[in-house]
Amino acid sequence: MLPFILLPLLLALLLFWLANRQQKQTGLPGGRIVYSDTRGWARVEKPLYDARLGLTGKPDYLIDQSDLLIPVEVKTGRTPSAPYDSHIFQVAAYCLLVQRTYGKRPTHGLIKYPHRTFQIDYTPQLERELLTLLDEMHLARRKRTLPRSHDQAARCARCGFRKICDQQL
Repeated sequence: MLPFILLPLLLALLLFWLANRQQKQTGLPGGRIVYSDTRGWARVEKPLYDARLGLTGKPDYLIDQSDLLIPVEVKTGRTPSAPYDSHIFQVAAYCLLVQRTYGKRPTHGLIKYPHRTFQIDYTPQLERELLTLLDEMHLARRKRTLPRSHDQAARCARCGFRKICDQQL
């Protein structure tokens, strides 16, 4: 009788240990994954969308930690010493979309690089900077032509607009 009780208990402990190990390997914080756009383990979720801002986004993960939703963006390139501004604004946009979609303001989001994870605090100042950037992007979109924003030939060579650009290097 004892083996019939002990075997399921040992199996449960083994499965718990494996799940905990896998969660630590992902570098994700503890909590329940409620949204995933990694295509790895479930159907791809609908994007988060705000019609008023014309903003759409699909974070790699949304983690639910005690009724707090945390957007996580996973980057596969090299790990920088500090997160890139574009990645910070991407996570800030996800925070804004979470707030507008779920009515819950995230306190922060995460950018997970291969060797380090950065916590990006979603402050009122970051939100204002994001909204200003979105306004600038909407204004730029209405213009017929925009000046090239760099002098980097390698960047030009990889640009998706190279064939129609009249300012290529």
